[in-house]
Amino acid sequence: MDTSTLLKAGQLAGRAASNPRWQPGLPLALHSEIFAPAAEASGAGAALAFARQVLDGTDSATLEERSVLWVQDTRAIRLGGRPYRAGLPEGLRHRVVHVAAKTPEDALFAMEEGLRCRDLAAVVGEIAGNPKALDFTASRRLSLTAEKHGVPLLLVRLDAAPDLSSARMRWRLASAPSSPPRWNVAAPGRAVWQAELFRARSHLPGEWILRDEPDRLTAQRIASPAAPDHGDLVRAAGA
Repeated sequence: MDTSTLLKAGQLAGRAASNPRWQPGLPLALHSEIFAPAAEASGAGAALAFARQVLDGTDSATLEERSVLWVQDTRAIRLGGRPYRAGLPEGLRHRVVHVAAKTPEDALFAMEEGLRCRDLAAVVGEIAGNPKALDFTASRRLSLTAEKHGVPLLLVRLDAAPDLSSARMRWRLASAPSSPPRWNVAAPGRAVWQAELFRARSHLPGEWILRDEPDRLTAQRIASPAAPDHGDLVRAAGA
């Protein structure tokens, strides 16, 4: 291997080491955005799957005391519906506090106030489209509040285009085919999503198939043929 190839491989290796690939179980970013189609309910489902990681990692002494605040604006409710408590994961049914906000401004206010409450495990928000109220200044306020109080925010953007934001992790999500249930093939399978992490402060971008298993969230990475595999370059540099 020539010197230039080794140098390039070393640079990529350093970048990969400082920005490891995301995987389930890693600490949740304090401000994440999830872009998803409104008709699929994939955004809210994935947000709750991420939120479960927070609850599962909470100290057992306080696990039962911490709730999840779920905020929706009127248009998000109209597009995707309200939470159906009986359909939620069993461990979340008694912990969800739902807020129906009339406007995006009201929803942003409720989310920011929720982030100030350390007794909450997480805040899940749903806002439809690209309202003017959700500009970079509002996004920055949410990031700073989440970081100050240590409460993670999962903001689901329904039928929205990615715009300027201070979110630490930004996902594109869509539903994917589920495996048939073991005992009743006519029943719906467990939730599966195709997810693209297209922006993150601490992780490399990538694509995964996410599965909401009974006890955990699992991820199968989708290799991109257009991008080099940094792991292979790391191994080549050390060869």
